[in-house]
Amino acid sequence: MDEHVMRSMDWDSIMKELELDDDSTPNPLKTEFTTSESAIGPLYAVDSNLPGFPDQIQPSDFDSSDVYTGQNQTTGYGFNSLDTVDNGGFDFIEDLIRVVDCVESDELQLAQVILSRLNQRLRSPTGRPLQRAAFYFKEALNSLLTGSNRNQTRLLSSWTEIVQKIRAVKEFSGISPIPLFSHFTANQAILDSLSSQSSSPFVHVVDFDIGFGGQYASLMREIAEKSISSGFLRVTAVVAEECAVETRLVKENLTQFAAEMKIRFQIEFVLTKTFEMLSFKAIRFVEGERTIVLISPAIFRRLSGIGEFVNNLRRVSPKVVVFVDGEGWTEVAGSGSFRREFVTALEFYTMVLESLDAAAPHGDLVKKIVEAFVLRPKIAAAVETAADRRNAGDVIWREAFCGAGMRSIQLSQFAVFQAECLLEKAQVRGFHVAKRQEELVLCWHGRALVATSAWRF
Repeated sequence: MDEHVMRSMDWDSIMKELELDDDSTPNPLKTEFTTSESAIGPLYAVDSNLPGFPDQIQPSDFDSSDVYTGQNQTTGYGFNSLDTVDNGGFDFIEDLIRVVDCVESDELQLAQVILSRLNQRLRSPTGRPLQRAAFYFKEALNSLLTGSNRNQTRLLSSWTEIVQKIRAVKEFSGISPIPLFSHFTANQAILDSLSSQSSSPFVHVVDFDIGFGGQYASLMREIAEKSISSGFLRVTAVVAEECAVETRLVKENLTQFAAEMKIRFQIEFVLTKTFEMLSFKAIRFVEGERTIVLISPAIFRRLSGIGEFVNNLRRVSPKVVVFVDGEGWTEVAGSGSFRREFVTALEFYTMVLESLDAAAPHGDLVKKIVEAFVLRPKIAAAVETAADRRNAGDVIWREAFCGAGMRSIQLSQFAVFQAECLLEKAQVRGFHVAKRQEELVLCWHGRALVATSAWRF
């Protein structure tokens, strides 16, 4: 059967299952879309088949076939710097770096030979954190060389994949402080910017990494309890083309929660492809509203230059720009070295996996779910980005911000207090909160895993 016909059938079956028509959610062939219906009026009806926010759905058992399985191993390792790696006997790390060097020098045949050898040695993500991280980075390099992440059309997520992703995000939030730290610090930076009573009561958040939108539940609750902004919130989310079904899920859940909180709410979606062409002209702004922009490294992966993005951002005149780096991107972005960015990312995600081991029971299936549906896609994106940018020579984001006249602002003491309370509640030894310049940082044994900062023009 023709591949295009099969894809159309898959889309139709998803629409039927979710009881959506083609107008409510974008067709995969469309280049842009918005959903601008207001939630000021009566409650929207919510599809009972749609799962709730990650902090609302109930945990369920996972089929072990959904993730990789294997016997745990106990080999030690060390991972100390960008240029020298003490791999503790894991010489496959050296082979990974050789593959990267081959990609940088365009010796792609040799890279394939080394990867073939690694495929025999790293068959599944088992063992200590470094070994599991090596498997995911090996898989990312395989995808890079075969072009499976680039040259093929990215299909919409299946309903099963969406449910698994939501459950994985929920489980990750339940065992690790990393996702909640990101949400709480970003929300507090937003609330701090809204503390002025003399400003407009209308708030517009432009979010470049909305995910499943669960972070807005706590933000709406704060807005409702503190009577901030007269209870009016508008969100514009810039999303990837393959997230069409997720946008319906996000809209229904946020609309329902806003109604329960008695908050007037609107949400619109703009495709990343459209934003790439039109920049901030693709987003609807209303005169007099307070604009807040949330960004993460995700948007910088898709753009040709950070400097141009920041210059266009300046024209929007946001009240505050909140940057949440949960990918260790700050250290090397703009270095122009695939090798350096690859090794630093490998070190970063090894630390994330190590913290996950400390937070979850030994051999727990939850860890495998989180790794498969949360961390593995991030690793694939990090490797693809590092390869794309190896000859870009773009400036580091902080330099671009400062060069455009932005200045960092201190996060409130209450944000620090919240972060420390979060760690106390998590009770995972090894995490601590630190300040780095104006950033609030979540560290694992001194290594920054999340860094949140707020900026103004």
